[in-house]
Amino acid sequence: MTPVLYHCADARSFRVLWAMEELRLSYELKLLPFPPRVLAPQYLEINPLGTIPYFVHGETRMTESSAIVQYLAVRHGGPLNVAPDDPAYGAWLNWLYLGEATLTFPQTLVLRYTRLEPKERRNPQVAEDYARWFGGRLRAVEAALSGSDHLCAGRFTAADISVGYALLLAETLGLSERFGPATAAYWTRLQARDGFQAAKRAQTGEGVPDWQAG
Repeated sequence: MTPVLYHCADARSFRVLWAMEELRLSYELKLLPFPPRVLAPQYLEINPLGTIPYFVHGETRMTESSAIVQYLAVRHGGPLNVAPDDPAYGAWLNWLYLGEATLTFPQTLVLRYTRLEPKERRNPQVAEDYARWFGGRLRAVEAALSGSDHLCAGRFTAADISVGYALLLAETLGLSERFGPATAAYWTRLQARDGFQAAKRAQTGEGVPDWQAG
């Protein structure tokens, strides 16, 4: 069974694409314009939520990026996973979901109120409030990386993909100036990874059929 990922460039689905590249999996990538619920309304027939990602693997259907990364890590084993009997297992799970719920969520409000809403509905104060929220939550990342190259288990895992995507989004939104020195160095290391660079290349659409094809 070849996994199928519905993806918008640099959206949350990048977590899944990055994980599949790290695992060297074969996959089918369906590229959509962002936001797909508006620019590709027929996508609602596939995913009624209209959200990205949408992941298909056999009978499995998933929409939550961090959960999909966990699914891939556990199912395929290897370095992205941390086993339940590993002392780092709890930290691994916490970082997996902190990357989305704590770090990505406030940024979605920044994105909405600076770029996605019509100009008359944009709200710089709301955007700044949530940018500060994000900056405050980054203190946990900075502390974890002080004296360590990775967030947990002493190696690169799915947790780094989850949090790494939040840093990618921050750079897109102009929030990377809020990174502490350890976080900034970590972000540089993540971008240098072969899996990250392969995912970036894949989402350009080179050699990938249009999302409606097939």
